[in-house]
Amino acid sequence: MKISREGAAKTRQSLLTTAGEIFGEKGYRETTIAEICRRAGTNIAAVNYHFGSKQALYIEAWRHAFSESIQTYPPSGGVSGDAPPEERLRGQVRAILRRITDRNNREFLFMQREMANPTGLLEEVLREEISPLQQRTEALVRELLGVMIPEQEAKFCELSIISQCMNPVVAGRGLGGKTGGRNGPLDIEDLEAYADHVVNFSLAGIRAVRKAWEERNRSKKAGRPSVSLKDGSRRP
Repeated sequence: MKISREGAAKTRQSLLTTAGEIFGEKGYRETTIAEICRRAGTNIAAVNYHFGSKQALYIEAWRHAFSESIQTYPPSGGVSGDAPPEERLRGQVRAILRRITDRNNREFLFMQREMANPTGLLEEVLREEISPLQQRTEALVRELLGVMIPEQEAKFCELSIISQCMNPVVAGRGLGGKTGGRNGPLDIEDLEAYADHVVNFSLAGIRAVRKAWEERNRSKKAGRPSVSLKDGSRRP
């Protein structure tokens, strides 16, 4: 019996959604194709037809979960590209936090499992999908820092911003919940307040970095002697 194109697309979608749920719950190694097919209401032949292997289904299920996540929480956070860079940074931070704190977000569940028990299967797709988001943040940070700041310094600032978003969540998904105690993961109930804190803290740091490098460059132009620091940089 010939399966219609619409039916095939529906089966593929069901497999992607179901696989994402189970891979997120159990991880790659503990998940079986039989379980995915049973929950999706299809058979193993459908997996072989649409994906060819468990590994390919795993990769495509993550890509599907990531795509849904980005559609739900656009990287801009709803802020116009014409807005001042400070506001665009605020939009990006809010989008990141909303995305990774959504407990129904299969993308982040995937990554939790992958970090706990790495398969190496997502390395390439992560570079393809995550790198543009990182480059977006790097470009915004560079805009705030100015063109004279070294590339490494700009990268450090971008990493600092992302880490502030990720660390409390990775420590126990403590945003918006009651996890943690005196010595447990950070407990943050007000997501918007934390987003504002990350942005204000980061902007203050970026301004400090920019000011330090501008003073350093002025000193060099004036011919003043500078002092070598342990990291190899020089201070006026």
